[in-house]
Amino acid sequence: MRRRNVLPGLPLSLGVTLFYVGLIVVLPLAALVIKAASLGPEDYWRIVSSSRALASYRVTVLSALGATVFNLFFGLSLAWVITRYRFPGRRIIDAMVDLPFALPTAVAGIALTALFANNGWFGSVLEGYGIKVAYTPLGIMIAMCFTSLPFIVRTVQPVLEDLDPALEEAAQSLGGSDWTIFTKVILPLLTPALLAGLSLSFARSLGEFGAIIFIAGNQPMSTEITALLIFIRLEEYDYQAAAAIASVLLLAAFTMLAVTNWLQSRALRYTVKG
Repeated sequence: MRRRNVLPGLPLSLGVTLFYVGLIVVLPLAALVIKAASLGPEDYWRIVSSSRALASYRVTVLSALGATVFNLFFGLSLAWVITRYRFPGRRIIDAMVDLPFALPTAVAGIALTALFANNGWFGSVLEGYGIKVAYTPLGIMIAMCFTSLPFIVRTVQPVLEDLDPALEEAAQSLGGSDWTIFTKVILPLLTPALLAGLSLSFARSLGEFGAIIFIAGNQPMSTEITALLIFIRLEEYDYQAAAAIASVLLLAAFTMLAVTNWLQSRALRYTVKG
């Protein structure tokens, strides 16, 4: 007796999937590329290499890198604590990790600005030490950290939960220290998930807009991110310039994903062989 599947067959499923991907992903990206390609090579290069655009790339990329590095250590530590320890309030902390997903980014930006302004709860304390957060690149970094942290926690947490305790017990029986067990046994198994979380976190930071514009100050050449520059060009009805600048972010995203996939494949191959 032939078994009936709950889901439709491969042709229908593949057709629906390709239609969805084409409509939601490929079509907007194709429109962006076509609009940017309508510029001549000289005009395109003039727009994407202008001093204001280059400054926005620098602010965006450096802030995203800083936020991603911070999230690497803090996100891994948070996932480790949530997974390995039981304490009062654990479920609340676990639920709060997803708060940036549910909270509108504009609301997050307003809240962070209120906290880290010179007269805010945190900003007034940091001001006494000569540290200014709001309307500086540091504020941009904090906003990026807030919105992109869940990507690392949620990609690492399931892997930690599924790790076989026998591996750590075997390493302990062979005399391995806690640090040796973590670096030689646990970390190689976490590497593919960490790479995936880092790429998602970095990509989210590159494209973040709502949470940043309130705390950044948006000063050209200083605290203006690329997403805001694109928005400004759209408000000026300069759609070709907006598409050209956006295409730079698109190319950076594709390059980052390609490098991440290559690193993941090497990490998985190492894990399987090891």
